[in-house]
Amino acid sequence: MTQATVLLLDSTAGEKVQPGFERKILHTRDLMTAVLDIDNGPWDTPDPYHSHPHEQITYLAEGEILFLAEGQEPRRMTTGDLFAVPSGVPHSIQLLSVKARLVDSFNPIREDFLQPNSFVQQVSPQPAL
Repeated sequence: MTQATVLLLDSTAGEKVQPGFERKILHTRDLMTAVLDIDNGPWDTPDPYHSHPHEQITYLAEGEILFLAEGQEPRRMTTGDLFAVPSGVPHSIQLLSVKARLVDSFNPIREDFLQPNSFVQQVSPQPAL
């Protein structure tokens, strides 16, 4: 990638990754950001734990969640909070509000998110004004 790219959130279609989950992705060669909108809360129980080799930082742009990481006390989080997950650490969330928006950044990029049926936004540069 040799050009800057832009994802215009309001005018970009997302990928329905499962009921109640919509994802929009932007990435460079080594860094990926995924905006995940969830609108099927609140949940009675957390999602199953998962882990991956990618480092992850998540910004909670809207909503309220319970963040869980293996071996640690659950943490209640609200709009504006962030969490970081090292490579290989099992983690999960439980949605406490009706909806939430999580902004996830991954290094290296999540190749599994780039498979067919995964939505990736690559926007052509606009002419300078």
